[in-house]
Order: sequence, then structure tokens, then C-alpha cells
Amino acid sequence: MSTKETSADKTKYRLAEAAKKCMASSGTDAMTVTQIVQTCGVTRQTFYRNFQDKYDLINWYFDKLLLESFAQMGDGLTVYEGLTRKFEFIQKERVFFAGAFRSDDHNSLREHDYELILDFYTQLIRRKTGRQPEENILFPLRLYCRGSIDMTVEWIFAPKEKTPEQMAALLVSAFPAPVTELFQQLGVLR
Repeated sequence: MSTKETSADKTKYRLAEAAKKCMASSGTDAMTVTQIVQTCGVTRQTFYRNFQDKYDLINWYFDKLLLESFAQMGDGLTVYEGLTRKFEFIQKERVFFAGAFRSDDHNSLREHDYELILDFYTQLIRRKTGRQPEENILFPLRLYCRGSIDMTVEWIFAPKEKTPEQMAALLVSAFPAPVTELFQQLGVLR
């Protein structure tokens, strides 16, 4: 990693921290780029050099958190273990996720989360089988991904009800039968 990349990443993380503070005080929809840069102590030019808008920043930070939680799943972790890590990250960053998922804007995190999760599962299948999932797997997987996002959002706003491990177990148990069978064959679900 070059010094320039390290500096850019540090700036992006600083902007994400500032955005979290702004989300906590004014909410995602009311938060502005001006608030973010003032909180961070950088210029608007710096912000726009790194992100298109506040939703691009939110999605970038979400990607970082989600990718951290799922990074090792293909290297021996099960789907359950990956989901547990995801919920642990969400719990740790609850203020960010509550603000981001509360937004109903057209660039909301829900659609981005759906695309990212579906892509993760299809890439996992492709990596393990050497081919794209067929429609008999893809259709129920898409339905599952939509529902899992709604259940995740519900959990974010009612955190005392279930632990990350309980949420992961519930989501694993909710996989449609064809997906469960395939994941068991691939060794990522026990």
C-alpha cells in the first residue's frame, strides 16, 4: 500500500467518523456534507475528492464493515460464523447503522446492503462451484437476502432482544431449502 493510499484511507475514515457524529445529532436525512466537513475539519473539496455524496460515504463505510465481517468466510468460516461477525460489527457500530438504515432516501443503505449481500453469496457459490448459481438457487437466495435485511434493521432498533449469535442462528435457519442444501454440500453451512 502506498503512502498516498494510506493517507486517502485515513481521510475517508475521518470523514466516516464525522458522519457518525452528525448522524447521531441530526439524523441521516438531515445531515449535510457541510456538517460532515465542519465536524471533520476538512474542506468540501476534500470530501468530494473522496465521495460523491453523503450516501456514497455511508455505503463506503458500510462496505468496509461488512467486508471485515465476511472476509474470512471463504477461508474456513461457516456462514453462521460470518453472520455472527457481521452482527458483532453492527452492534459495535450501532449509532452508524441506526442512522443509515433510518434513512428513506433513494440512495438508502437497504438497497446497497441487498446488492452487497447477494453479490457476496453468489461469489461464494461461484468460487466453490466454479459457476454462476442457477435460477433455482438464485431466486430463493434473492428473497432470503431481502428478508434478512429487514430482520437486520429490526434488530438494530431492538438490540436487547437477541445477541449477534442468536441473530446469526435465526438467519441461517431461514435459508430456503435449496440454498441450505447447496451450502451444506459446499461445506460453508453445518
